[in-house]
Parts: sequence; C-alpha cells; structure tokens
Amino acid sequence: MAKRPVNNLLGLAVLAYLTRRPMHPYELSKTLRDNGDARSIKFTHGSLYMVFGQLQKAGLIEPVETNRAGARPERTLYALTPAGGDELRDWLRDLLGRPEHEYPHFVAALSLVGALTPDEVVPLLRARRSALEGQRDDARGVREAALAAGVHPLFLVEEDYRETLLNAEIGFVERFLGQIEGGWAADWGGTS
Repeated sequence: MAKRPVNNLLGLAVLAYLTRRPMHPYELSKTLRDNGDARSIKFTHGSLYMVFGQLQKAGLIEPVETNRAGARPERTLYALTPAGGDELRDWLRDLLGRPEHEYPHFVAALSLVGALTPDEVVPLLRARRSALEGQRDDARGVREAALAAGVHPLFLVEEDYRETLLNAEIGFVERFLGQIEGGWAADWGGTS
C-alpha cells in the first residue's frame, strides 16, 4: 500500500469531522473536545493546525472562506475535497478491517518485569489494577450518561471498546498477581 499523505489519527479525525461541514481549526478542536474525542486521539491546538496544513498540502482539504469577527484573528474555513473523502473512507476501512501490531507501554514493561523483585511488582500491579478500575468506571459513566442524554450507541462504541479492554487488562493483572503470590515469587530472579 502507498504511504498515506498524512498518517496520524488526528488527520483522520479532521477528515471525518469535515464531512459534516466546513470548519476552521479552532472550531474543530472545540468539537473534538466537546465530543470526547480527546479520550481517543491525542492532540494540541498546535498539532491540529499542523495537521490542517498537511491535509491541505496533500489536497485532502481546501480553504473555502476566510472571515474575521470583530477583534478576533482571521479564521479560514476548510472543506473536505473529493480526494479527502476517498482517503477518509479508505483509511477507515484499513483501520477497521486489518489488525496492526501496536507497541503498548505495559506490554514492554511486562517483557522486562523480571528486572524487579516480586516485592516491588506486587504493589505496582495492585495500584495499576485500582487505576484501571477507575478508568473503567469513568468509561462506563461517560457511556451511560451519553445514552441517557439520547446519544445513539453507535457514537459511543469506542467507550464500549475501551471498557472491554480495561476489563480484559484488569483480569490479566489479577491473574498475574495470583501467579506471583501463588508461587512464582519463589523462583523469581529479579534484582535485589
């Protein structure tokens, strides 16, 4: 597959939101935050403006209007181009249909956990489990509040997925704790 002109999830989000209507970067930033997308896509105002520039350079979006309201700075509205719409759909198809190997920090830490002693690892894993339970409860709360407000479940599927992953990681951490406390600690090398 050819390399994408912009290969980051923020670029994908910009393309997706511009299917609704032309927007300027500041408005899109506010929309991303209002819709809770900052929980799924890491961004700053600066990175958003940079992505707008990359998307424009690649021909995926184009400026359609520049205006100024009062003493505010000039704002340029951008719209999705036909090529941008095609790229959005192709990219989403790739992300949804093809698993890709990711490099989560926790997996890296697990691969090196033997460098610590069980006495260090057990409290760290207990703290992680507690933090994960809090994150799971937050995700559940976001989803339940949005459903109660009438949001269609399709627009909350990422919260359902997030909660499912958190439950799986909590289960793994509990199992790993049980293995360590159930006898693995005796055979553990670790550092002293």
